[in-house]
Amino acid sequence: MLYTQTVDKLQALHLQGMVDALQEQRRQSDIVTLDFEDRLALMVERQWLWKENRGLTTRLKKAQFKISACLEDLDYRTSRGLKRAQIDQLRASQWVKEHRNCLITGPTGSGKTYLACAMGAQACREGYQTLYFYAPKFFRTLESARADGSLLAWLKKLARAPLIIIDDLGIASVPGKLYREFLEVLDDRQGHGGTLITSQFPVNQWHEIIADATVADAILDRLVHNAYRIELKGESMRKGKTAPLEPSEKAT
Repeated sequence: MLYTQTVDKLQALHLQGMVDALQEQRRQSDIVTLDFEDRLALMVERQWLWKENRGLTTRLKKAQFKISACLEDLDYRTSRGLKRAQIDQLRASQWVKEHRNCLITGPTGSGKTYLACAMGAQACREGYQTLYFYAPKFFRTLESARADGSLLAWLKKLARAPLIIIDDLGIASVPGKLYREFLEVLDDRQGHGGTLITSQFPVNQWHEIIADATVADAILDRLVHNAYRIELKGESMRKGKTAPLEPSEKAT
């Protein structure tokens, strides 16, 4: 009876990890060799892991990454400008904590999206809430938010996110007014969050993408000066492929 009441109270406190650990201990005949503090420590450890895993699952779901990717599957064997030392430097997501940016450029099919999603997933594992956007959809959402009056709320949501990823900047034409809204997004995030952007166009061509020279200068000023740069090279990884790519192939 006491066991049932204990389980009910643990569940009421949302301590499912401790419930699982307690049930496991009851099935282990040799658990009696451990003293109370050791058994309690095992239960607390299980609760901590349960909470961490649940938080990670929630962060990955909210991020809405385009593809499932991880840094462990990156393939450094082909010469596409992907350097292991640089990725190792970024792996702990210290750059997100320091509110820095990361700019990934390269031709279509060179693995920009995979790398961006892998870095975003790693940030989620490190505890940082991340939001992923395909660039055309990002600007459409900006425009819709402006039209329906929800722009302020959406800007606040973006400002609060430790990391936002905008994938394939420049792939579609964007009205100048939306780049001004984008500048506001970046301005709000100064000193508050990291931004990762991928693009088929080299950074020195982004002025041409944005068109408005003044806005382009302001955007690049907020993105480039404290950014890590990754420049991928080579032909499209999709060229000549008839079978689905393995994770290591996607990463290069």
